[in-house]
Amino acid sequence: MNYLVLGGAGFIGSHVVDALLAAGHKVRVLEHPQSNLGNLAPVLGEIELHLGDFADSSSLPALLATVLDEIDIIIHLVSTVLPASSNLNPLYDIETNLKNSVILLETAVQKGVKKVVFASSGGQVYGPAATLPITESSPTDPLSSYGIIKLTTEKYLKLFQHLHGLDYTILRIANPYGERQRVGGAQGAVAVFLGQIKKRQPIEIWGDGSVARDYLYIADLVRALIKSCTLSADCPVKLFNIGSGKALSLNDLVAELIKICGYDVQIIYKDSRPCDSPVNYLDCQRAVKYLGWRPQIDLQTGLRRTWEWVLANA
Repeated sequence: MNYLVLGGAGFIGSHVVDALLAAGHKVRVLEHPQSNLGNLAPVLGEIELHLGDFADSSSLPALLATVLDEIDIIIHLVSTVLPASSNLNPLYDIETNLKNSVILLETAVQKGVKKVVFASSGGQVYGPAATLPITESSPTDPLSSYGIIKLTTEKYLKLFQHLHGLDYTILRIANPYGERQRVGGAQGAVAVFLGQIKKRQPIEIWGDGSVARDYLYIADLVRALIKSCTLSADCPVKLFNIGSGKALSLNDLVAELIKICGYDVQIIYKDSRPCDSPVNYLDCQRAVKYLGWRPQIDLQTGLRRTWEWVLANA
């Protein structure tokens, strides 16, 4: 099969590219011209790399007309904003993510693409949980523009299947962590905290540390994405939660990291953020039933592997 991975040089995308190549597929990657391609360095000779700005709606149609030629399946991992920053400029989020994702779907139909696999957000589309664990039928009340745009893109995927027969699968993903996640980024508590521990810097936590999230190791996420690509178009279910099914508070996460790293660190608590719901963890039984997927890597093993990578690479 011919795959296009949007955001293929990133943390998640580069692992997906590796898995697709290992399975014998042909892989095309679309990345921003200023992206760091280090994650793809070992496989640059095996993929077809295209550089272009997904956020630029004026040039995107022409770019996609080339990039989508002879593509069977699109894996859409791109977002131009983060949950917290999205509320600072919702119009930018609409212009660069929602509008351009619709342009992507229109071009996909024109080019005869068979399927789109979309990385949505299990942490943002639901908002404050009415009941736990969160199922795919739980209420969706996002507290961020990021979550609203993810949810709206999901609706457009369903619409394009209805109008044009474009198959799709949506994964509402928990908080992924693992090798290659940026330690100096603004997202990804595990990687950021490990980076601060390595530098013997204080760990900064938004709020009092009671905010609890569902943390998923990258290898488990990649397996779910690959299984989604091969899900039959006749499957009645198109939407899946993908997570560990367990909640871990930021305070407990830091305690686990300190145990693994062997370093004691100072913790600085900052004002809480309006985009953070108190507790979020996902019911993934639908993925077990229809995808034949369940997480396999326990938290301690995943955190240890990530720490070893940070020590060697970050």
